Amino acid sequence: MSSTTSSAAATVGGPLAGRRAVVSGAASGIGAAAVASFLAAGAEVVGLFHTTPPPDGLKEACDWVSCDVRVRGSVDTAFEQATSILGGLDVLLHAAGSWRPGTPESLSDDELDLVLDTNLRSTVLTNQAAFARMRHSGGQIINLGSAEGVRGNPLAPHYAVAKAGVHAWTRSVAAAWGRHGVTVNALAPAVSTPGAERLWEHLGPERAAAFQERLRTTMPLRGELGDPDMDLGPVMVFLAGTGAQFMTGQLIAVDGGLQMLGA
Repeated sequence: MSSTTSSAAATVGGPLAGRRAVVSGAASGIGAAAVASFLAAGAEVVGLFHTTPPPDGLKEACDWVSCDVRVRGSVDTAFEQATSILGGLDVLLHAAGSWRPGTPESLSDDELDLVLDTNLRSTVLTNQAAFARMRHSGGQIINLGSAEGVRGNPLAPHYAVAKAGVHAWTRSVAAAWGRHGVTVNALAPAVSTPGAERLWEHLGPERAAAFQERLRTTMPLRGELGDPDMDLGPVMVFLAGTGAQFMTGQLIAVDGGLQMLGA
């Protein structure tokens, strides 16, 4: 698909009009919500996907490039293709990642490597590739953190470690790259995603029901996981736009008040 087709899918005159965005992990969950939200806001978008194919509803709406975000060569090639399609790069939304269960005492090397590579290494590699294309003109990078990286999680300690690393990386590069006009922020969402579905499956019906009941009593707003499009999409659009150009190094919870990071 040509970049002309990608442009035509965008809403003319929206808050992201003229912005050129790459979204990783774009074929499902938060990534797919970002693609849809960015297009609706007027951005030109290239979605990166790996094993999950682009969804039918978005397949024809923008350009797509295959990428294994855990491998530097694949990332570099994908960003070269994407920025060639877009004619430059203003925004990276790095949504690629994976939640996997595990216990601290039984975590294997393979389990640790997979989760660290998919969540933390991928953040480093995609951020570096984006910065290389933003350093002379500025831009905005949005990473996906997690409240689990703040409070820990005995059901997925390797995921918590990886997301804590994403938070530290985000603050570090925000401090380093600000002089180039590049902002770097992270989101800590609590929304319904394939990862959340894996959690329910791991817990089993009874424990999942107890967990959801606990959400209803401890989450101030609504008491249930949010919707990626309706609840998280507008925040992603804001962070990708000019209204967020004086914000950097922040971890922002979009979770109904479950984790009040600013308190």
